[in-house]
Amino acid sequence: MPLIILLGIGALWKGIDLAHAPHDRALRLLVICLLTLMTGEILSFPKVNSTIDEATAVGVGKVAFNGVYMFGLCALILFFASCARGASAEYRRHQLIDSGLFACVLIALTLTMIATPAAMRGHSLSTPDMAKPTIASFYLVGNAYFIYAYLASGLWALRFTRRASRHVGLGLRMMALGLIGLMVTSVNRMILVVLRINAPGSHEAFNTVNWSLSNWAMGIVLSGICYSAGVHLITRWKSVVRHRRMYHELTSLWTALATAYPEFVLLPAPTGSPWHRLRRRHTYEQRLYRRLIECRDGLVRLSPYLTRVAPDADLALGPADQLAQHIAEALRLKATPHSPDTELPAARIASPVGNSLDADARELIAISEALRERTS
Repeated sequence: MPLIILLGIGALWKGIDLAHAPHDRALRLLVICLLTLMTGEILSFPKVNSTIDEATAVGVGKVAFNGVYMFGLCALILFFASCARGASAEYRRHQLIDSGLFACVLIALTLTMIATPAAMRGHSLSTPDMAKPTIASFYLVGNAYFIYAYLASGLWALRFTRRASRHVGLGLRMMALGLIGLMVTSVNRMILVVLRINAPGSHEAFNTVNWSLSNWAMGIVLSGICYSAGVHLITRWKSVVRHRRMYHELTSLWTALATAYPEFVLLPAPTGSPWHRLRRRHTYEQRLYRRLIECRDGLVRLSPYLTRVAPDADLALGPADQLAQHIAEALRLKATPHSPDTELPAARIASPVGNSLDADARELIAISEALRERTS
């Protein structure tokens, strides 16, 4: 149940991100992976499994659970492949191999279930009919795929630790350790199947220990996911808070320029259906970037007036308080009914020290704060 809850939260979280970026292949694969693994865990409940069998035929629930869960692991492998550097060729190769392998395994599981006598299709690892070739094959083929999928996912997770941050890398290592542990439990289940062919129901202690190992391995995977998700959430929250603060700090300058040049406001607030508004909703990083562009456009348009009110001032490198004073005077000059035609060329205003977005934001925020103090 904790895994289902965690997978559900992750699917909702990344589903919202996917609504904003529907063409992001890696994000789409991650959402598919989370949804199918969550569905697979739900299908693993005995009551759910038996309900499916009652509605269809005995054995359908077992095949459905394995198929859905295997599809989720296949999507996980493809997600990692799509995130690799230079991923196009490698992703296409993995898509062909992993999709083909999954299809073959699912067909094999379906055929072995069909070939099993109807009275025996409700089998489990404890069945006394393990000597039946179709039943043994069902578990051997299924666990062979789980070995591959867990091992491949674990190796991919280890591969990404090399270029991940320290905290995210730790979470990925924990995930990889848990996935390798799950691979070992799949190997043990194959051994148990072979042992029980000639001795049905034997080695119960081995099976109990293996289930305990499986629970521990899944717990480690959950811990790694929670740790990585927590670090990502905290980092993202700090980024949102920072960009939100910078966005609002630009309000005074943006309001003054937008009032003078309303045509430079790029995009109106999203309208339409709730789904359309969700897809069009911008993050504070996007809003900040848009507001910086609008402020720069307004300053370019205002710059001829600035050169008239301050012909000898250094508009590119002058102090923020002086630039704020010149901007206020230029806006008043523009607002007068008989302001002179601005035939002078545009000038550079408030050039940032560096070339980064933060440097530009800091320069304009200083002017905006100076404007706010003048009007307060």
